[in-house]
Amino acid sequence: MRMEEIKEIANAVLYEGYLLYPYRRSAIKNRHRWTIGVIYPREYSEANGTIEPWIMQTEFLVSGSAETSLDIHVRFLHLILNSTVQSVTTNNASEITLDTMKSSSNWSLAIHLASEPWEGGKEREVSILTLSLSSLLDHPQIVEIAFPGERMFEESTNQLTATIIREQRPLAGSIIINAKPVATGLFKISVRIENRTPGTDALTSNTVMVHSFVSTHTILQVHQGTFVSLLDPPEGLKAIAQECHNLHTWPVLVGNEGECDTMLSSPIILYDYPQIAPESPGSLFDGTEIDEILTLRILTLTDEEKEEMRQGDERAREILERTESLSSEQLMKLHGVIRSLKPIDEGSMHEQHK
Repeated sequence: MRMEEIKEIANAVLYEGYLLYPYRRSAIKNRHRWTIGVIYPREYSEANGTIEPWIMQTEFLVSGSAETSLDIHVRFLHLILNSTVQSVTTNNASEITLDTMKSSSNWSLAIHLASEPWEGGKEREVSILTLSLSSLLDHPQIVEIAFPGERMFEESTNQLTATIIREQRPLAGSIIINAKPVATGLFKISVRIENRTPGTDALTSNTVMVHSFVSTHTILQVHQGTFVSLLDPPEGLKAIAQECHNLHTWPVLVGNEGECDTMLSSPIILYDYPQIAPESPGSLFDGTEIDEILTLRILTLTDEEKEEMRQGDERAREILERTESLSSEQLMKLHGVIRSLKPIDEGSMHEQHK
């Protein structure tokens, strides 16, 4: 399976719960929605009794040799605080505009006048490519995670004179990769993700999320080797597979049925070889719902509700535009599909009706 197809499956995990119906930021459930795959800063976690995890760990088995290598992609959302500031006039009659707002002297006033912020997310990825298994056996590999803070300004797309402020806080952490032999030609690999963003011990549960890794997951690929399914390992490897210690994540095989060269370590429990239904026209960010029901609900929103979707998150606007452009044929495909039919065993049917 191509990496583009694998990432399409991974993105379903990345954006699960990103926005929920009715896809408006004024809805209560869209104000506190980040609950999947969150890795909190260590200082905050330890200050609160480590109830909220600051570590995610994936352990898995690889059958290979000295020529075996790994590609590891750690992915998560870096939250963005969005707020809208109307252009205003100060006491000395000077207008606070997009240009003047960027100056430090006007920044505190802009924050004071900003609307209640809403959260979005930016995809982040840290990749370690062609990691030699033989070198990994000699010493662990440590890769730093470092994304700086950023403040962005842009003019609003609606008819009001306003500026949208998008702000991200810096993130810091590390990825620690270990390997050890557990049998001839069989190795246990550990990928440990840590959030070490400083200055977070006094934060609350509402303010710490912008310092956290959200919807964290890992894509793993092996070259000149194979992964062992942890859900359905060979009989002789079941005991070793059960000793793999996974924290807040579940690794499964990904790709076409029978392929063993790619894994997705997901904060959502999945089976081996998860697939996206080909009938689905696009993500609705809510895997617990049925596409057809959500689509019909979106079509029945009022004009005011649809306008709030358009003026809110970019991905909410995409959902609305995609839904409103669906053809009758596409809508009918959402109604249901039969994947396979099995013959009825008359003997078993007779037993059931006794």
